[in-house]
Amino acid sequence: MRRFAKVATAGFFGMLVSVSAPVSMAQDRFADVEISSQQVTDKIHMLQGAGGNIAVFSGEDGTFMVDDQYAPLTGRIRAAIDKISDKPVRFVVNTHWHGDHTGGNENFGEAGALVVAHENVRKRMSTEQFMKAFGRKVPASPVEALPVITFTDATTFHWNGDDVHVQHVDPAHTDGDSIVHFRNANVIHMGDTFFNGSYPFIDLSSGGSVDGVVAAMDRVLALADDKTRIIPGHGPLSDKAELKAQRDLLVQLRDQIQALVDQGMSREEVIAAQPTREYDAEYGQGFMKPGIWTGIVYDSLVR
Repeated sequence: MRRFAKVATAGFFGMLVSVSAPVSMAQDRFADVEISSQQVTDKIHMLQGAGGNIAVFSGEDGTFMVDDQYAPLTGRIRAAIDKISDKPVRFVVNTHWHGDHTGGNENFGEAGALVVAHENVRKRMSTEQFMKAFGRKVPASPVEALPVITFTDATTFHWNGDDVHVQHVDPAHTDGDSIVHFRNANVIHMGDTFFNGSYPFIDLSSGGSVDGVVAAMDRVLALADDKTRIIPGHGPLSDKAELKAQRDLLVQLRDQIQALVDQGMSREEVIAAQPTREYDAEYGQGFMKPGIWTGIVYDSLVR
């Protein structure tokens, strides 16, 4: 958990640095980041560094990626991919718009990859955004970083002998989330609809909601079986049982906070009541501190 807390904190606060600071500072921020690779199946690997987890799907048709972390890490990510396959990266699917998942778009696009995402990802990347949870403005991305193929509901790639189904889910972490289901491989990348081992960040400013996160988890649970490997947006590789446990915890905490709202408590009173305290030692040590997270859930429930 200590390792995950550091990764989660680095990922999101790195995102803030990357969108608001000079290039030299952003480069320094990533100077010591190493990219690790974990084999999930014979054709799928999970890469971790700073920011969101990456899926690399390799085969004769070429390399297919899910998310690409930050621009300063592209060289190291490419080096990790080169150890997996000598085929070029042909597609990059963005699970949502946040910079710790889309920062490498421009670099991979210039190298020949096609970037694909839900239409709301392109819309949000195309204009300045304000992330209320951090009190930060995020400038529009350069045109070269925008997804060049978008979809409204779902799309399927018939690639490397698999059917890779990319499905938009109702507003959850944001309003542009997609889950990526490698059907034959029995692997699902959930993006930030699943934070493994931490209270999940719900970006209300981007249309997210706590109920939507639960619904996205339920959707994946319906697709998964006991052998499914689940790649979360952040945290260690997971499975159906672990996802179910964290989904049930999220529902429990949401309902506890709702009960306080129903009693007429204010936002400040709900936070002061510490409804998550029983689980804070395990789930509240990342960048989503218990009070901040409780406030986000409160806001999601009352709006």
